[in-house]
Formats: sequence, structure tokens, C-alpha cells
Amino acid sequence: MNTIIRIDMAQLKVTIENSPQDSQLLGGRGLSARILNAEVPAITHPLSHENKLVVAPGLLAGTMAPSFGRISFGAKSPLTKTVKESNAGGTVAQKLDRLGIKAIIIQGMPKENQTYIVYIDSKGAQIIKAPDLKGKMNYDLVTTLQNKYGKEIGVISIGPAGEAKMAASTIAITDQDGRPSRHAARGGLGAVMGSKGIKAIVINAKDTKAIEPIQKELFKETVKDLIETLKQDKGSQSFSKFGTPNGIKFLSQLGSMPSWNYHGGPVKGIENIYGETISEVNKSRGGRMHGCMPGCIVQCSIVFHGEDGQHLTSALEYETLAMLGTNLGITNLDAVAQMDRMCDEIGVDTIEVGSAIAQLMEAEVIEFGDDQKVIGMLKELREGSTMGKIVGQGTAFTAQFLGLDRVPVSKGQAFPAHDPRACKAVGVTYCASPMGADHTAGIDYRDSLSNEGQVKRSRDAQILNATIDSVGYCYLALPAKGQVMYEVLVKLLNARYGNNIKAEDVMNIGINTIKDELAFNHSAGWADVQNRLPGFMETEKLPPNDVVFDVQQEEIDAIFKDLG
Repeated sequence: MNTIIRIDMAQLKVTIENSPQDSQLLGGRGLSARILNAEVPAITHPLSHENKLVVAPGLLAGTMAPSFGRISFGAKSPLTKTVKESNAGGTVAQKLDRLGIKAIIIQGMPKENQTYIVYIDSKGAQIIKAPDLKGKMNYDLVTTLQNKYGKEIGVISIGPAGEAKMAASTIAITDQDGRPSRHAARGGLGAVMGSKGIKAIVINAKDTKAIEPIQKELFKETVKDLIETLKQDKGSQSFSKFGTPNGIKFLSQLGSMPSWNYHGGPVKGIENIYGETISEVNKSRGGRMHGCMPGCIVQCSIVFHGEDGQHLTSALEYETLAMLGTNLGITNLDAVAQMDRMCDEIGVDTIEVGSAIAQLMEAEVIEFGDDQKVIGMLKELREGSTMGKIVGQGTAFTAQFLGLDRVPVSKGQAFPAHDPRACKAVGVTYCASPMGADHTAGIDYRDSLSNEGQVKRSRDAQILNATIDSVGYCYLALPAKGQVMYEVLVKLLNARYGNNIKAEDVMNIGINTIKDELAFNHSAGWADVQNRLPGFMETEKLPPNDVVFDVQQEEIDAIFKDLG
């Protein structure tokens, strides 16, 4: 993996560059942060020609090691106005790595109002006009591309929301079934891709093979040990049976799962969306569990079938069931699954849009619990009505339009489905992470109602997650003792590249990534004093434990002081 493909949309030109010698241990999130710092003015408008979209597989993707196939996207975010990395599973990262591509950098904006695709194979890359693809929904788009280029391609795409440059838009990635079901959803990076005039990137890795590590036996033994660890890990096994909805019963009883626009309290019929219920319903209809990427042994992705027994949506996840479900007072499983499919088609973040719709309910534009009105609003978003466009710009924008001041966002990004009052380490992450309100940046549920020790827990989780985002590992495959991954990564990276690095070097991947991201944000005008949660989190008691977010702000402000 030693080349960088630079796509200049202003000149409609492709350049192939050798990656720098000192970038061997830079991949995924870490590589995109480094490139953005070097090449993008931090004060630029996110939808300007100066912003760049970086696409980068992790450091181990092409080896086909289990759960190492996540792909990272990085840019200045239209939603947060800060640095943003968003990643997803699927098949694309493995294909890019097998083609020897370390990153794709997309820059500039086309002079003509045209729709383009980028086609990449073993011969290189080309920019192709594709006016017939304009406005297509993600599923139809991918089918069209597969019919033209073959079923085995990997596709990166945006829906109509990305073309319309909506701040809640996503970038979709095809899974093992060839469906655009995996989404780099947070931060509105689909709008950045749309601003470059690119509807899709097609990756054809036909006839390429998995990358062989330099130290084959060490690699093989380490992978074997990791698989055995995951097979014995209770959390991983529960994900394999029920996916991420497995945690709904516990999290709703704790109060962490949001309801009624983060007011909290029970939601009638919540048992309809418990992991066990979804599993029973789905099996009766012919649905199944699968891995979104080749080689995944956790296989936590729910391939959900509708009442007609046909595929409805894939990767029906906890965050979607919360933000389009309980947080809106909705527990109709099929209705939420339909909403999930609509969001995948349009290309919008279920977290951001779900929270934006919750603001409509807060303002009594829509009644809580009215699933058909929510489906109607998603249709408006798809069709581009005025209110649909407002919701498509995200939670903070929608709340501002409605004149609301109780808004569950951090750095302009909606809270995911983990209430900071009931999981205080994630509240610290929402405050302090360069990513804003993003649970995947650092989550830890140990002693979650206490305010003691949560800053350190958040800090450790953020460093670990920045590391695994750089190597392309799925955080849902983390063993309960996540810190063991540093030793696993040492062995795998040494085996692939023939290095002699230590655990400290691997941890420094995460540390340096966060430092680069913080540097970008500070240059963009973000000050540490702004690392705050909305005031209602400190005053409104969350049922059933009547807790508030009470971690000392002085501790939060000092979270990264020792990084240098």
C-alpha cells in the first residue's frame, strides 16, 4: 500500500503519487488528520474548493484479518465546522488496500454543473461524466453501477441529500451483499463529496489477492489468538446473536437510551424493539445476521426483512432504533426499519435526522409517537420541501429555525443514543473529543452513573478508538478488555510490515491522531472553553436514577493537557 490517488475536480485530472516514507504507520483516521492539517486551511468553508475529502483504508485492511476492513473519510465538517472523520465497514477498504492505494484525496470543484463518478482499478483511476446518475437513490444507483461494471465492485456513493449538500448527509459503502447499507454517517461528509460533483467512486479489485504479511507465521498465530479471544468474549457473542439492539433492555432501564427528545422516561411497547424480539421476528421472515465485511467473525449486522418476507434494510442498529424510535416515542419495529431504509436511500444520518425530527416534536409541529408523520417528513426530505431541507441541515439548524434553546448537540452535532447523564464517560467524550458528539470516539459504561474517574475513562477510550480507527478495526469487535488490542496490533503491524514497533508506538498512533485533530480545530477557531454540554444536561434530572451530568469541568478541560 504505497500510492495516493489525487482527484482534482477543478482540472478533471488524476495524479498518482507515492506515499511519504514516514507514513507507514499512518492509515485511516490518522492519515486523514495529517493530510487535512497539511493541505486544508482550517478557516475555509467546508463546501468550498479549498476543503478536501480524504478516503483512507486502515493499515491492515488488505490482509483480510478479521474486522480490520473499515474505511475512513476525513474533511472539514459542514455540520461541526471542525475536523471530522467518519468511518464504516463494507468491502471498499479491503479492495483499495489490495490495489496498493493508501488514500484517495479529492480536491477542487468542477467548473461545470455536472455529475461524475470516479472509476478505480489495477490500471489507475479515471473521472467519468455520469449525468444519468444524478438524483438517484443509493440502492438504485448501486444496482445501475453493478450492471455496468460487475457485481464484485465496491461502491462509495452519496444519495440526493449529499448532492443537495445537506449537513446531515452520509457517504454509503457497499456491504458483502452488494448493498449500500454501511454509512460513514456523522458530520455531513456526504455534502463535501457532493460539493466536488462526485456521485460515486467505483472500486474494481478483480484478480487482486489478499496481501501477504512479511512474517506470515506471526500474523497467522496472532489472528488465531484474536479469534479465540472474541469467541470467548461475552459481549462479542451477544452481538453475534442480536446485533447492537442487544443492549436496549439494559440501556433503557439505565436511562441511557434516549426517549422523548432526551427528557427521558419509559416508552410504551419498548419490548417490541428488544434485540431478542427483533431476532425472533426477523428469523420468522427469513432474515439473518451477517458480517458487513469479508472475514468478520462477530457478524453483528442485522439483515432485516419486512412483513412480506423481502429484504427491507440492513444493519438495523441500536442508534437508529433509539433516535428514530424511542427518542421520538416510537416503538413500531417495522416503521423504524422503513425509516432506516429511507435514510439509507436518501443518504442521511439516522442519528442527526432523528434528533432533528425530535426538535419538530418538541415544538409541537409533529406529535411524539406519530410514526407515519415521521415517514412523511423523510419523504419531504427526499423531495426537497422547505421543511425537509431544514431537517436535512441537522439538529442545531432545525432547533434554531424553531427558536428552541434546549438542544442535545455538541460542536453542532447531535448526541447519539447514549445520554451523558447516565453514561458520564461518553458525556466527557462529547465535550472534549475533536469529533464532537460521537459515541464511537470514546465510550465506557463502567460505573457510568458516578462522576468519579470518568475523564480518565473517556481519555483512554478516545486514544484507543483513534488508534483502531487508524488501523481500520471495528470497535464492536473490541474484547471487553479493550487495552489488550495494543499488543495484538503490535504483532499484526510488525508481521505485515516487518517492523519492530512496541505497544507505546501503537498507542502513539491514537495520541498523535488526536493531537493533529485538536490542532486543526484550534486553527479553525475552536477554543477549549467551548467544550461544554448544553446546560439542561446539568440541571434536568434523568429518570429513573434522577442523575445529572456533574463531571467537573476543570477535569474535562485538562483531559489532553499531557499530550503535549
